[in-house]
Amino acid sequence: MKRRIASWENGHSSPDDFYGPLLCDVYGMSAAELGLNHDTSHDATLLDASYPASPDAAITAVGQLWRADLNGYAPLLQAEPSEPAWSEASLRWLVAPEPSTARQPRDSVRVGLGDVAAIKTTADMFAQLDDRFGGDHARHAVVQYLSREVAPLLRGQYTEPVGRSLFSTVAEATLLAGWMSYDACHHGLAQRYFLQALRLAQDANDRRLAGSILSAMSHQATFLGRFTQTATLARAALMGISPVATPTLRAQFHAMEARALARTGDVRACEAALTAATKALESRNHDDEPEWISYFDEAELAAEAAHCFRDVNSARQAVAHAENAMSGSHVRSDFFATMVLADAHLRAGDVEEACRVALDALDLGEQLKSARCVSHLAEFRRDLARVDGGATVRDLHDQAREHRLWVAAGAEAGH
Repeated sequence: MKRRIASWENGHSSPDDFYGPLLCDVYGMSAAELGLNHDTSHDATLLDASYPASPDAAITAVGQLWRADLNGYAPLLQAEPSEPAWSEASLRWLVAPEPSTARQPRDSVRVGLGDVAAIKTTADMFAQLDDRFGGDHARHAVVQYLSREVAPLLRGQYTEPVGRSLFSTVAEATLLAGWMSYDACHHGLAQRYFLQALRLAQDANDRRLAGSILSAMSHQATFLGRFTQTATLARAALMGISPVATPTLRAQFHAMEARALARTGDVRACEAALTAATKALESRNHDDEPEWISYFDEAELAAEAAHCFRDVNSARQAVAHAENAMSGSHVRSDFFATMVLADAHLRAGDVEEACRVALDALDLGEQLKSARCVSHLAEFRRDLARVDGGATVRDLHDQAREHRLWVAAGAEAGH
């Protein structure tokens, strides 16, 4: 038996259909949470994208997600997002009653504001790593921290004020796990993290954060080509936090709506949404803004506008906005802004400049581990293959062939 257990621990084999269920009973966890390969009926709950019905349900669901993700449960990592889940979550949040974190503690651990501050500081550190190196760099470490250090605190004892602060902070950290999973193109998993983060923010009565989570969902929906859902989520965010919305948050939500309108070809409505975003951002007061939205500044809005004008084939306007989109402090954002500039030059017929800027983007993204960056490059490579660039394009391929992102993008693009 000792040899059998050692084989399981070393990853050489997995418990069979006899020992697997016994281990689940002993540890009180599902097969997926333990990283086992065989199926059990309750593993299906991990793939459920419904909105949790209560704070306890949210604690259970997010804990199961963290553990299953940590153990590499393939069906979860490969899951597709659910379109109905976006609509259900936004509606359930909009009509939710006044929340309460009053609950029966499951564990005896006492939680205070110092514990909450530790979670916040740790999550901020991971957010910096995500920004600099991409979602796939430290994603596993984030989930490990949440599963092993944060989950016991959610099940502990705390007062109502501490509970709300705890739920808000864990919602923000779970939102980060969602962004990192989205950046790694684990889209079904990312959506489930966003849903759990929204429910936790609801229970914390943190409507500003909840609106930002809906905006993140909108961003993902745009990437996946679900433009009706994109606009709906952005509008729900704006409507749901209207009494407490800050100018920066309103600007972000208008920008997300503009992205959706651009992809559907509604140029006039897109420009109106961008104008509203610009006016909102101009009226902001930094002292009144949540710290976690501080990244959304003029450069970030310019990047969103560049995406919009690229998508409505206004190449010159896209170039103008993209040139103002470099923050100099956010590596992945600057990579995307530079690639949008390359896209815009290519659509304007300036192949030489498009290739030059694409090389700049590759230099910026040399340290990024991001499937989204690879996907954007793959799209650029497909577009580049359709033009007659001659020696200019050949030179780009020669200079870029050692770049890891370029190689990965070639494999995705089929080149």
